[in-house]
Amino acid sequence: MTVFYRLGIDVGGTNTDGVLLDDALNCVAKVKVSTTADISSGIDSAVASLLHKAQITGSQIKHAMLGTTQCTNAIVEKKGLDRVGMIRLALPSGSAIPPLSGWSQSWKDLLGEHFYEAHGGYEYDGQKIAEINETEIRRLCAQMKGQVDSIAICGVFSPVNGEQELKVAEWVSEEMPGMDISLSHKVGSLGILERENATILNAALQGTAQRFVEGFCKALAKYSIQVVPYFGQNDGTLMSKEFALKYPILTVACGPTNSIRGASHLTKLNDAIVVDVGGTTSDIGVLMHGYPRESSLSVSLGEVRTNFRMPDILAIAIGGGTRVNFEEGEPVLGPESVGHQITEKALSFGGEVLTLTDVALALDVMTWSGEQQQQSIDLPLSQGRAVYNKMLATVEDAIDKMKTSAEKVPVILVGGGSALLPDHFEGASQVVRPEHFEVANAIGVALGEISGQLDKIVSIEPTDRLARLTQLEQEVQAIAIEAGACPDSVSVIERSEIPLSYLKGNMVHVKMKAAGQMR
Repeated sequence: MTVFYRLGIDVGGTNTDGVLLDDALNCVAKVKVSTTADISSGIDSAVASLLHKAQITGSQIKHAMLGTTQCTNAIVEKKGLDRVGMIRLALPSGSAIPPLSGWSQSWKDLLGEHFYEAHGGYEYDGQKIAEINETEIRRLCAQMKGQVDSIAICGVFSPVNGEQELKVAEWVSEEMPGMDISLSHKVGSLGILERENATILNAALQGTAQRFVEGFCKALAKYSIQVVPYFGQNDGTLMSKEFALKYPILTVACGPTNSIRGASHLTKLNDAIVVDVGGTTSDIGVLMHGYPRESSLSVSLGEVRTNFRMPDILAIAIGGGTRVNFEEGEPVLGPESVGHQITEKALSFGGEVLTLTDVALALDVMTWSGEQQQQSIDLPLSQGRAVYNKMLATVEDAIDKMKTSAEKVPVILVGGGSALLPDHFEGASQVVRPEHFEVANAIGVALGEISGQLDKIVSIEPTDRLARLTQLEQEVQAIAIEAGACPDSVSVIERSEIPLSYLKGNMVHVKMKAAGQMR
């Protein structure tokens, strides 16, 4: 009897992790390789190594999923981004604050100068501010031809009604066939400036998405893995290749999210604090009902304020490669890190930099299992303990910040750097370090379900509430099915209703998420 497997790949800035899960979702093979500049080579190496370790062929892979931090890195480093053109549908009333307000000059130089305002937009209740003007839009397209790689379209209150954005997109496609177009009502939430910013970033990431999608598909084809590829989103679910190419910004922060999902699976806990420790930082998130808690605040990416969906993650400068210094006898931790160069630069391996790994090794709180020869270092015991205690206090403080009550909660440790941390924290009911903790991110993406999300302002009469909510549930389930979920398995997993008392007509801000198994 042929056994079929799930392939999960997580491409980080330093390492590309890979796992194979069997039909019972047990990890049967795992691998870590270096992430390559072209992305594709690293993925290829991980897939080849997994197939070899498990002694299987590509035909035995039933599902293949990829998670990546490439979009996050592209925004932070401002590298590999597209030239963007943008049309804001807001005139005549919405011109007080021009596009790219608050963006640094380096961002403006990178994205280009084709940011325009045009007639259009809606009031909060769906009434038109102004009609869109076809001649005006086509004239703006003529100015952008050959000057931009992708286009963002953002209308005032488009989450209430996206018709104008959709119509303008039609005209843009006619003028510039094949152009990548990002629509704000598909990307962000309420608040035009933050939604506009998120849409511009999404447009700038189109080329980045093309590279990691092609890299994954190329590796699958090479090893005769004939399956539909899926890509990790930052809410812990998956999206199709087509969806990933349209909305690459939804992959931002999916690394920690995948680790949270993987931690849940490995420990069988649905509610806990997850600490994902890497070489440079520790990402701390909250596991709720098996999924990461979503942030309710606007999020800044690469100095740009946005309002699209993001997991609630607290990052602290604690990692295996974190530099340790002393100022007036007191330890200072980071934020600098030697990262993946730890075996070259850390004192324990013949380097000249004191890191948290050196301290943990010197105190015998962790052991080194790598191929590199470890050397003993001359670190006074009192200094080592002071450093370790400060690191512990920093992590405990971060865990406290993520809790919503004073009650003790389970803490799950994952990530290769989590070997630094102890098996007890103040405020934790238990500390769990599961098997395969170092590849929890790849396991998390391999587990994902297909999801759809709805975020809109609607009028709900008290007498018609249940019928209206049922209709919205059907809408969000249809979105999930369109994204690739099996219709019989789709269910609504999140729902929130916020009455907007300052608006007329019983207006309610409704957010729903549905998820289901892959077809």
